[in-house]
Amino acid sequence: MTDRRRNILKTLLLCLSQFQWLVGMIVGLAGLYLWVMFRRSSLFFSSSSYMLPVYFTLATGALLLFTGFLGSWVFTRDSTCLQGLFVYLLVMVFCLGSTASALVVHQSINLDTEVHPLSGVFQNYTGSSQDPNSRAVDILQESMECCGVQNYTDWLDTSWFIHSGGYALPLSCCNTTFTNCTGTVFLPDQFYQTACHQKIRTVFRFILLDIIVVMFASVFLEQVILLVITTQLMREPQDQHYQSLRD
Repeated sequence: MTDRRRNILKTLLLCLSQFQWLVGMIVGLAGLYLWVMFRRSSLFFSSSSYMLPVYFTLATGALLLFTGFLGSWVFTRDSTCLQGLFVYLLVMVFCLGSTASALVVHQSINLDTEVHPLSGVFQNYTGSSQDPNSRAVDILQESMECCGVQNYTDWLDTSWFIHSGGYALPLSCCNTTFTNCTGTVFLPDQFYQTACHQKIRTVFRFILLDIIVVMFASVFLEQVILLVITTQLMREPQDQHYQSLRD
């Protein structure tokens, strides 16, 4: 009966460890995607603290992958030392995940204040492809399909618009469905109608909240189950092999 119970626990450990590989890849890819998005939009954030949840998320994903591999290895061996190391790493994953989740919650709450410099970046737009500030604005409007801070009329008050003749907006404001768009202010229907400030908030909050869901629903719950299974395995007596004695 004990052997059967032990085999069931080891099978559950193997299945959950392999599932942890998948969870680790999801968390790692989410952190990587968040890192790319933040780096691309770094000019639009007031401080570098927004990168903290990214680093903790990437660290959690890497540790999840390693513990998934270790859990599969523990399945093939009855080593109390390996099982103890596995439990220690599970606690580390839980701590990292908790820290990352707390930072993500804090970041999503303060997202409005973090994107406060957006107006200043648009005001410094020069239209030159060699200018990192201008290139970042064009990439933002094209990739997020938005125009202006609150709407396209924000461009009418910028120094670039006034000095360029007051006729056209940047081509990055053009909706790609209008192939003949030249940026003229007389055809505003051809511009993206979504505000960039709103789009940044929506996109980043969606990504941040997704990470929270993954952390709580997958990581935390799975770590608790793995901890219970591993501690039960450590408490179960190992198989004893008896040999008959002959004179």
